[in-house]
Amino acid sequence: MQVVVWDLPLRLFHWLLALCVTGALVTVSLGGGWMVWHERFGLAVLGLLTFRLVWGLVGGTYARFGGFFPTPKRVLEYVRGHWQGLGHNPLGALSVFLMLGLLSFQALSGLFSNDDVAFYGPLTRLVSSETSTLVSGWHRSTEEFIYAVIGLHLAAIAFYRLRGKKLVGPMLHGRKTVHQMKEPENEAAGGLALCVAIIIAIGMVWLAYGGWIPAPPPAPAVPAW
Repeated sequence: MQVVVWDLPLRLFHWLLALCVTGALVTVSLGGGWMVWHERFGLAVLGLLTFRLVWGLVGGTYARFGGFFPTPKRVLEYVRGHWQGLGHNPLGALSVFLMLGLLSFQALSGLFSNDDVAFYGPLTRLVSSETSTLVSGWHRSTEEFIYAVIGLHLAAIAFYRLRGKKLVGPMLHGRKTVHQMKEPENEAAGGLALCVAIIIAIGMVWLAYGGWIPAPPPAPAVPAW
């Protein structure tokens, strides 16, 4: 029989995150005027990650972090072939938390970064130029790790596909085929939880955009003589 494991909000988050991360990587490679779009994609990534953080606490059964957190016991059971479950397996959970942490660091550091030419992150006014330069270096260095994690993610999908396990399909329609139901049914989150998650995500984007920061005072006029 088929059961719904991945709820619609989680599936939308997954594909929108993939789209925005791709957009951010492409636009930063193009540079120039595309940096405006790089910032927009970065803000969107931050909003999506905030939504996922909240959804990991109040979402459906298999969206909650507590249900698939890769404890040593779960990892050991998986390695020994004793683990059974419908959600993320322990190794998959490790990659989920790694990617969420890496992307969160990248999105947050981008808020305070600059390119030493014309682009400044929306919150660079809150830190010194030295701090912004330091964070900018971290931001650029982390980009290489993102490519590595994405490569590992795609390799894992291909590996499981060769073993007869389809990972892409369930993330599109949300359903998995099971022969014997041993796990609890997916308890869907209510509309209130979804609204709270969306509102908090929008609030984070608003804060990150920096529109609330007072504009710097105009420079004093230089006398004509």
